[in-house]
Amino acid sequence: MLTRLLVAVALVLGLTGPAGAADVLLPDPAADVDYQLGGQRAVPERVGTVVRDRTAKPTGRYDVCYVNAFQTQPDAKRFWRQHWNLVLKDDGDPVVDGAWGEWLLDLRTPAKRHRLAAIVGDWVARCGARGFDAVELDNLDSFSRSHGLLDRGDALAYARLLVERGHDAGLAVAQKNLAGFDGTTIGFDLVVAEECGRYDECGAYTADFDDAVLAIEYRAKDFRRTCRDIGAQVPVVLRDRDVTPRGVRRFC
Repeated sequence: MLTRLLVAVALVLGLTGPAGAADVLLPDPAADVDYQLGGQRAVPERVGTVVRDRTAKPTGRYDVCYVNAFQTQPDAKRFWRQHWNLVLKDDGDPVVDGAWGEWLLDLRTPAKRHRLAAIVGDWVARCGARGFDAVELDNLDSFSRSHGLLDRGDALAYARLLVERGHDAGLAVAQKNLAGFDGTTIGFDLVVAEECGRYDECGAYTADFDDAVLAIEYRAKDFRRTCRDIGAQVPVVLRDRDVTPRGVRRFC
């Protein structure tokens, strides 16, 4: 069953707590997770949590809405050309995440962060309106691929804005990757941990988020390791890297 978490903001002795305030649901750590970004398929009975793209329909389980918040989707270049000054550039050319062919968004100034948060925040709000329970904000670590043009501070300042938007929409907000950063300090409620077994990061995520972790692996040997290390505590799924509907899907 779903567990309920009260996310609160406090201002004590000048120290600001997590951004946003909402009564949000967290996924059941005893139920499996399915990661369906590459296309939809029937949901097995054992699965309690499903992650789908923001353009897809929720399933009626615990539904997480995927939003590429820090980079552009490969098929969205026409849209972002209409917001060209919000795309990060190096000597006039877009900075590209070569692994996925995605442009990085320009987070360097407060004005740009707020303009981006208005666009992406609208997508997040629509996730809530359509019945999703949580939102996954992908590519928090885009600064690490920016050739030094962005830094962690830029990313976290922007993330705070999106966490607030998510909570305003009644959604739990998921950090995506960036092991070693405790996202609960800025209001993240759970984390989607991609390949934590491969990179020996699973313990860092459970240390910060306890059992509010959704672990995704793409190699069988990493999946076995992750199941051994944290599979009794949190849901773990093995998927093919393209997360296709007919692709690999195994649970601990």
